Amino acid sequence: MAAAVVEPIASYSLAAEGVFMLYDADSGDLRSLSGQGGAPAAATAEFYRSRGHERIPTGPGMDAPLSFTQPGIVDAFINMLERYGTMTLAEVIAPAISYAEDGIPHYEYMLERLKSQSGQEQFDNFPPGGWEVFYDDRGVPAPGTMMRQPGLANTLKSMRDASLATSGSREESLQAGRNAFYEGPIAELIVEETRKVGGILSMEDLAGYRSQFGEPGPMLMQALNILENFDLKAMGHNSPAYIHTVAEALKLCFGDREAFYGDPDFATVPIDGLLSKEYAAIRAEEIDPEGAYPEQRPAGDPWRFSKKTGRTAAQVMAQALGPDTSADDGTTHVSVLDRHGNLVCGTISGGSFSKSVFFPELGACLSTRIEMFNCEPGHPNVVEPGKRPRTTLVNYIVARDGKPAMTFGCPGGDNQVQGNLQLILNSLVFGMDPQQAVEAPRFATSSNVNSFYPHVYYPGQLDLEEGFADSTVGALKALGHKIYRTANCGLGATVSVRDPETGSMSTGADPRRACYALAL
Repeated sequence: MAAAVVEPIASYSLAAEGVFMLYDADSGDLRSLSGQGGAPAAATAEFYRSRGHERIPTGPGMDAPLSFTQPGIVDAFINMLERYGTMTLAEVIAPAISYAEDGIPHYEYMLERLKSQSGQEQFDNFPPGGWEVFYDDRGVPAPGTMMRQPGLANTLKSMRDASLATSGSREESLQAGRNAFYEGPIAELIVEETRKVGGILSMEDLAGYRSQFGEPGPMLMQALNILENFDLKAMGHNSPAYIHTVAEALKLCFGDREAFYGDPDFATVPIDGLLSKEYAAIRAEEIDPEGAYPEQRPAGDPWRFSKKTGRTAAQVMAQALGPDTSADDGTTHVSVLDRHGNLVCGTISGGSFSKSVFFPELGACLSTRIEMFNCEPGHPNVVEPGKRPRTTLVNYIVARDGKPAMTFGCPGGDNQVQGNLQLILNSLVFGMDPQQAVEAPRFATSSNVNSFYPHVYYPGQLDLEEGFADSTVGALKALGHKIYRTANCGLGATVSVRDPETGSMSTGADPRRACYALAL
């Protein structure tokens, strides 16, 4: 929770969402937890279309409140704490309250984001916004100036006080803190303030939310299954052949993502077919070693390898070029490994200043991930009440010899899965240590429908960071890739390793943004 105080600009709000991977060494549990909020009861395709929207809009602009989801992260934190933790909510929340109330120094990454014109305009669209909290008389503060967040401190203290007022068990105390957020005064504040600006969340929407343990999304495993059909090590790290092969495999996965991925509580997803080795081998044969596929890849047919019924393949058509707001703000990733062998990694996001609305009394923005749904009837990711949008949030735990030993995470929108795939290949195929793995230059395909409104795509585009040789760039162009040089393809990545035999730990932190690795 402290990260919601110290990184509010990194698209991480206490009223947003997150996904987690957890390994409990005592029980051997390896679990995935979704703290992704769902759509309000009023959110239907008909609702948006009746207002003239073929796609669900968000900020920057006045439509931001139409994309608010149920806040998911608080319930997810309390769910993890109840099941696997030992501390009380008051103990866990104390540092966050201190940082919000007493303040933290403004730092460079924060200040650079505060210069964003879209964020400032959004504060003006929904006054008073965050001007009084984050700025100095509407000017960007000097580095080291203390940043205090009284509204957020009060929200956190309300949860703490509710938990302390309960004389029951630790679990009852945790639920009391949760209920203050989802059913009590904080929920009332969220509904009241969001309704004032045109939002559609209700008290019932908040009270009914529950984070869920379940299976992680399939995209990374799908990509790895396809790449098993190639000798990547023989190609050489970041060689033209390697970059081409990995990018083309990702295009295939993105094509399937558009057709088949959705909340499994609402849509029939052929997950067994998507992860079938036989299906992966067929998809791998579609990669042309001599030429890049120039457009959005069409979906394959994983139903042939699935035992599920309910075949659908309602693929959203790729849209023409347009303004892309998905990279305006970031995401937060945190990994924790301890001496007992427990591993936790979380990717937390949603509620950016430029796309949402900042509510000073709450001290936070709400997530706008309803924008990630579509309004296509019959599509697995069509918006429906209570449904979770298909998300870009991912992180991974990797086992060595059957024992969970490594965590991976890389913020960056649709680049998250692409960056994480490269981190894993850097580590497992090319034997890099964690710091080498995160520092190595990365690439990403943009020849896919972007997850964020307005869902643009760039046919045939391959993004490259600095650090690739001119000869590599030339060879990729010769293969048909449209090269775009960019500052980063995912940023804020971490790789952490714990040797299951010796207990020794190592980690790497991404220099692309303020990112740290600490031993405590």
